Amino acid sequence: MLDVLVRHGAPPDILIDAHPHVGTNRLPQVVQALRATITDCGGEVHFATRVTDLALASGVVTGVVTAAGEHVAGRGVILATGHSARDVFTLLQRRGLALEAKPFAVGVRVEHPQALVDQLRYRCTSRPHGLPAASYTLVHQVDGRGVFSFCMCPGGVICPAATAGDEVVVNGWSPSSRGLGFANAGIVVEVRPDDLAPYRTEGMLAGIAFQRALEHAAFVAGGARLVAPAQRLVDFVEDRASSDLPRCSYRPGIRPVNLHELLPPAIGERLRAGFRAFERTMRGYLTNEAVVVGVETRTSSPVRIPRDPTTRMHPQAPGLFPCGEGAGYAGGIMSAAIDGQRTAAMLADAVG
Repeated sequence: MLDVLVRHGAPPDILIDAHPHVGTNRLPQVVQALRATITDCGGEVHFATRVTDLALASGVVTGVVTAAGEHVAGRGVILATGHSARDVFTLLQRRGLALEAKPFAVGVRVEHPQALVDQLRYRCTSRPHGLPAASYTLVHQVDGRGVFSFCMCPGGVICPAATAGDEVVVNGWSPSSRGLGFANAGIVVEVRPDDLAPYRTEGMLAGIAFQRALEHAAFVAGGARLVAPAQRLVDFVEDRASSDLPRCSYRPGIRPVNLHELLPPAIGERLRAGFRAFERTMRGYLTNEAVVVGVETRTSSPVRIPRDPTTRMHPQAPGLFPCGEGAGYAGGIMSAAIDGQRTAAMLADAVG
């Protein structure tokens, strides 16, 4: 998969780096090149085309139906939507197809000055010449649940990742240079079935309802715009309001809010304990130079679309091939690409 990315414009260094990084600024050009290869091989790409239903004949999936009413026929359908295509889960539920709840995590995104992270990791006053922007990986068990860093972005920015107009969701990315002045990471807590109790009526979509509630609360707390609620890190740990906030890379802006008013106690209290533990591991991490921004809820899909391990098809819908992160079988670019490659090969074998 790394070879494929390099052939389409990714830097050759990813073939030898221990932690390969294309850079979010380069990915659009890589994806455009990948799309050109697909069309050169006879594929088609339909923009602004929303799938609203599956086409079935005698229980076999024979294609999809679009919002415009067009029936796109196929000898099989690979369902690779990404983990935030919530309407697809609703569609499958409406069609009576089985879904499964799966583990996921929620929390916040924390941003430090990159220079501070460099000092803590390299243990010197400034980053030694030739070394990359420092990163970190942190994990701690708190009352039987993991609290851990996720998607750490050295020299990067916090970005908005909402998929609806009444929610605030944050994520992070780094350019290929990793040369910006901030370092951010998601710090998240495992979600357990007890957390989803208020949403049991949603069935297997209870995890999505839980995510939505947090995202809408963040939207309201931010002033009903894309402005994100935020708190200085020590203030968050001490459960006190921040009178002001440090500079932050999140472009829509941040607003002082006590994030414990938004987060369920099972999440917020474990985050506080986790941050204290991280300070013991990485002295200087717990500082009010850092800012906590909410909410980080899209670490992975809370739903898995089941598939037969031999055929890779949904057990109730022959011809439907759930695939990738949206189906619950991957956790990033590489694993999703490999799952897609294997699923495509299985479909090719199935149709001859």
